[in-house]
Amino acid sequence: MSDILKASRPSGRSRRPKTFDEGRTCAASGCITVLSRYNRSEYCNTHKPVKYPRLRGVINAED
Repeated sequence: MSDILKASRPSGRSRRPKTFDEGRTCAASGCITVLSRYNRSEYCNTHKPVKYPRLRGVINAED
C-alpha cells in the first residue's frame, strides 16, 4: 500500500477579488487612462511611483 495524500477545498468558501469603483481615471495630470476595477492604485501603470524591492544579504564594497 502506498501513502497518498489527498487535499480538499474548504467547503463553499472562496474569496472574491477585492474591487474598487468603476470609471476611475489616473490621478496624474493630463492622463485619461481608465483604471481597472481591480487596480487599487490611484495611478495607471505608466504613472505609478517607482518602488524598489527590499534586498537582503551582504553588500560587497567596491575596491
